[in-house]
Amino acid sequence: VQLQASGGGLVQAGGSLRLSCAASGRMVSYYRMGWFRQVPGKEREFVASARYKPAIINYDDSVKGRFTIVRDNAENTVYLQMNSLKPDDTAVYYCAAQGNFKGGTYYYQPSNYDYWGQGTLVTVSS
Repeated sequence: VQLQASGGGLVQAGGSLRLSCAASGRMVSYYRMGWFRQVPGKEREFVASARYKPAIINYDDSVKGRFTIVRDNAENTVYLQMNSLKPDDTAVYYCAAQGNFKGGTYYYQPSNYDYWGQGTLVTVSS
């Protein structure tokens, strides 16, 4: 299983970026797709996730209303549209896939995910 993230870059505050994560194989086979981010010296933190069936989307409070996760099963790609970016959004962004349902775990926990992409750097200048 491979996840290939792309789309990061340098953007001014208030700008937008769209991250993409291409998954090998059929993405419909993944129970949940997620985006996380990490800055040096801090733990990886949850950004957004999209479950397949039933379709449920979750966002961290810090990105609600600004970020949108889109899971395109036909294209085997999950996107993260990021609008109204802030300097605090600067981080390496990782996409992740959860293979199957896991009881007693939560969508925002990195340990819930089985596969990870290589990360793409997003830098927001003030």
